[in-house]
Amino acid sequence: MSPDDSKTAPRLLGIIELGGYPNFVPVYRRLGFDAELVSSQRKAQASLKKRLPEVIVAEYNFQSDFRDRTSNLETLMARLQRHPDVRVICIYQPEYAHKLDALTDRFPIFACLPLPVEEAQMEEALRRALMR
Repeated sequence: MSPDDSKTAPRLLGIIELGGYPNFVPVYRRLGFDAELVSSQRKAQASLKKRLPEVIVAEYNFQSDFRDRTSNLETLMARLQRHPDVRVICIYQPEYAHKLDALTDRFPIFACLPLPVEEAQMEEALRRALMR
């Protein structure tokens, strides 16, 4: 991708905190995304201050020990309320689907993909996100 392409390419922010699924960077590139990967919500918040992406791929990590929230995504989703055009694709562990439902009742998540996530599932969600 040339420097000029990154100015017109749709931006994707990937937040990989725990991992445990395939590296989707080849899919992101094949679909024409200018992808940035970060390893924490703190780094994601810093990235969002610089440039807003069209798509965010993030993990839903349920944590019962948080005092005022249930997962790593509440802060991100609260910030994105001011940017309703950003599409969030969430990867989650099926055993926490009921907890994720509580989050999706409060915040609009574009797509939720249960682990194990296959490349074809991610590609389909990303293609739909690009059409929007």
